[in-house]
Amino acid sequence: MNQYLAVTSNGLENLLVEELTNLGISDAKPVQAGVKFKATKEQIYRCCLWSRLASRFVRVVAEFTCQDDMDLYLSATAINWVNHFHSSKKFVVDFNGTNREIRNSQYGAMKVKDAVVDCFEKKNLPRPSISKDQPDLRLHVRLHKDKALLGIDMVGSGLHVRGYRPESGKAPLRETLAAAIILRSGWDATKSMLDPMCGSGTLLIEAAMMAANIAPGVKREKWGFEALEDFDAELWATIKSEANVQARKGVKKVDAKFFGFDNDPRVVQVAKDNARRAGVSELIEFAEGDAATVKRPAGFEQGVIVCNPPYGERLGTHPGLIALYTAFGAQLKAEFGGCQASIFSSSDELLSCLRMRAEKQFKMNNGALPCHQKNYSISAREASEQQGEQQQSLIAPDFANRLKKNIGKIGKWAKREGLDCYRIYDADLPEYNVAIDVYLDHLVIQEYAAPKNIPEEKAKRRLTDIIRAAIQVTGVDANSVVLKVREKKKGTNQYQKLGQQAEKMHAHEYGVQLIVNLYDYLDTGLFLDHKLTRRRLGQMAKGQDFLNLFAYTGSATVHAAVGGAKSTTTVDMSKTYLDWAKENMALNGQVGRQHQYVQADCLQWLEKATGQYDLIFIDPPTFSNSKRMEQSFDVQRDHIQLMTHLKRILRPNGTIVFSNNKRHFKMDLEQLAALGLEANNISSQTLPLDFERNKHIHNCWLVTHQQ
Repeated sequence: MNQYLAVTSNGLENLLVEELTNLGISDAKPVQAGVKFKATKEQIYRCCLWSRLASRFVRVVAEFTCQDDMDLYLSATAINWVNHFHSSKKFVVDFNGTNREIRNSQYGAMKVKDAVVDCFEKKNLPRPSISKDQPDLRLHVRLHKDKALLGIDMVGSGLHVRGYRPESGKAPLRETLAAAIILRSGWDATKSMLDPMCGSGTLLIEAAMMAANIAPGVKREKWGFEALEDFDAELWATIKSEANVQARKGVKKVDAKFFGFDNDPRVVQVAKDNARRAGVSELIEFAEGDAATVKRPAGFEQGVIVCNPPYGERLGTHPGLIALYTAFGAQLKAEFGGCQASIFSSSDELLSCLRMRAEKQFKMNNGALPCHQKNYSISAREASEQQGEQQQSLIAPDFANRLKKNIGKIGKWAKREGLDCYRIYDADLPEYNVAIDVYLDHLVIQEYAAPKNIPEEKAKRRLTDIIRAAIQVTGVDANSVVLKVREKKKGTNQYQKLGQQAEKMHAHEYGVQLIVNLYDYLDTGLFLDHKLTRRRLGQMAKGQDFLNLFAYTGSATVHAAVGGAKSTTTVDMSKTYLDWAKENMALNGQVGRQHQYVQADCLQWLEKATGQYDLIFIDPPTFSNSKRMEQSFDVQRDHIQLMTHLKRILRPNGTIVFSNNKRHFKMDLEQLAALGLEANNISSQTLPLDFERNKHIHNCWLVTHQQ
């Protein structure tokens, strides 16, 4: 008998012990991410062929103290490798772990490789060659602190490669993990199974193979142990032949039914092809379908629903996932009374959207991603009462009621004003700390960073409730809800690039059209709190030479141009936003040489500017120390310096519209008077209804030469 290590994922060790015991192993002991045991040649062949949970089996040839590379080399040299494999075989070393002295796994692998090759050469035998791509066998090293394990991989490529899945849907589960999920789901071979989000069909195929008693390795063509000197070809042929006979007979004995649905027809076809290759296609019925509307199939009285819903958190998908889990939970309770469900996800917040109480739950990893598996029993009472209750109860009722009230008031106002974009909620309730904006038929939810005294899990759960309630109250399609996180970031540019989706929309505002982009940047291309300011600029601009500084996407320039400005000059540091401004102008028919666009640091440009303007709009940042600016800027500290330059280029009867959003900003009227300027505060006149709760962040002044 030899000592072996069965390698598996963290959290599956005890499950693997149980599986190996069922395969005839009597002394299986769990270790970190594995199980140790002794086995005969016949037993290890059967383990390799039949294990659904192990990723590989390693014959342990040495365990030793390893403090440095010399310990590693000498211990590896002490093994008589000639007894294990012939010099004609190609090998590779898989090295896992580091310690204080061996800090690089590639270096560790090289020292073991040198020891193996030297062993052959000392016996005057040809040195075996290395092959990373197609080795005949793999050597396996585990190093943790000063303990090392060295062995021979009996398998080769990982056991999760069953041979039936050359192509997968998005984010496929490894077959070994799928098997573990099934074994923990409460399903057994007497029960039917349904996966409403089946992807490439892995969960159903693994379950069908269990039900038919098909060995998971039966399709595999190459094994590491076949390259060993002690390989018993006759014994292996007998074991494999038994498994092949069992696979053919087993399918005919299965009474359970398997159902798989996915809303992507291409993926459904992939699942069908995978099932055919696995030999279980006649057991599984795949069809196109939506998890949110899935119905109980005929013959599925008390079956088990097992699934791995999507749980990615790429920008723009989170609200859609919340809606998916919410609708899926409702459908389970409405349609599958008397059944069980087992759902596997990395997000506990998303699982909470099912609104079901788990009877059992397990923690395990999908690769490096920590995940939860929760098992539920769906009572018949839930099925009969669920729909009525779901429609009556509001999610996060305090927040939902406030949102309803705001929409009633602000929505009517926006319709009268002809506005496509407006704010319907802005942290009205401290515990629901978000801003929610309407952009045509979309919602943008901006999450403000939670206070440090709020636990992260609680903040995530609350945000989930906000999104669910916003979808419920507004009726907006979940895929039209965009989630953004806005944090206070000192010293960084406010216009942060987020993605490359380029989904542009045309919004109406007081008679002009403006391009907004809800996905690519933290901001959308339109500052909603300036809508009345922009309208006023349009009313003031007729026949004027207009200058727009810190122009962003040029929305103020558009209003001025449409209002009849004689000329416009738009200045911003970003080429991206200047191009956006040009698109905005062209959308409104405003093209021609009278419209100038300048890419420059506005502060530096102002110092040297020589033109003369009748109407100047400036909305500087509260603070900036962009790498592309020569010095930092603070609007409170530096606004008089700004005015000094602006006065020089302002015509005698001209007007500066000066705006900023610094809380508690104070205009230095004495210094302004010393410059020969005077200011009229019009903040209250330019504060729109949808921003009335946030008066402190809107400051707007008309600045003119003293009369």
